[in-house]
Amino acid sequence: MSYILVIDDEPELLTVLEYNLRREGYQTQSFQNGEEGLRWIDQQGPPMLALLDVMLPGISGVEICYRLRAQESTRETPIVFLSAKGNEIDRVIGFELGADDYVVKPFNVRELLLRIRAVLRRGATPSAPTSPEKQLLLCGEIRLDQKRHQVWVNNLEVALTSIEFNLLMVLLGRQGYIQSRGNLLAEAWGGHATVHERTVDVNIKRLREKLGEAGHRLETIRGIGYRLRCSGTMDNGSAL
Repeated sequence: MSYILVIDDEPELLTVLEYNLRREGYQTQSFQNGEEGLRWIDQQGPPMLALLDVMLPGISGVEICYRLRAQESTRETPIVFLSAKGNEIDRVIGFELGADDYVVKPFNVRELLLRIRAVLRRGATPSAPTSPEKQLLLCGEIRLDQKRHQVWVNNLEVALTSIEFNLLMVLLGRQGYIQSRGNLLAEAWGGHATVHERTVDVNIKRLREKLGEAGHRLETIRGIGYRLRCSGTMDNGSAL
């Protein structure tokens, strides 16, 4: 059974979230601490989405995110952070940790539901069948399988967050063409107003590092955005 996991130490907020999520047709499972939430995942399997309070007693939402991203079974689980910290740097750090969205408390429940729906839609498998040739995107040492949601560099698999995967998929699909930060925001995050262009830079930096010896192919175009160069002379680019 697919469910949304909610972990927050505020009982009243948990009640509100459970009621509204279930009214939208989602199955939910909620906990007030991370230990119980992680045990539930071990027993029941990965959730369709995890809604995590950043500041939790015991195991924090940040630590839960680390653990989910470290396990193969939950590596691609969408994660939405809830936090009272609303500064830009806090949001950037949240996305750098691997979150798919970051919602600041207090929030409008309706807006939260829309953003959850957007995150789930971004991670959904396309309904139309895709040919094997179109499932694979290639660029030098880089190979990306869209259906399996896997990436390899020189036949060694690279673990990426869902945002990093989306960024690479966009750049691979338009290799050789410059993509502005605004365009990458719209494609990888769905254009959320609370996500800033600096967040793109942070995730591109992490993506380049994870690509290792193939990272040089991801070019920074000063003042504009990024480009994935798969052949020819590398120019006009510089590392972050």
